[in-house]
Amino acid sequence: MFKTITFAIMHFTVAFTVAYLISGSFLVGGLIAIIEPTVNTIAYYFHEKIWQFFQKPTSE
Repeated sequence: MFKTITFAIMHFTVAFTVAYLISGSFLVGGLIAIIEPTVNTIAYYFHEKIWQFFQKPTSE
């Protein structure tokens, strides 16, 4: 879960910076930076769970 939280922080920072640079608006940058990373972080969490489910254990 810690990996997911740190990913969310990084993603928020990148999303805000890109949205602000494109729009020139702190409001638009902030809204995009909150909504998009939140949805993407949730998707990432479930992607990791699904990935782990389908990984086969290595046999030695």
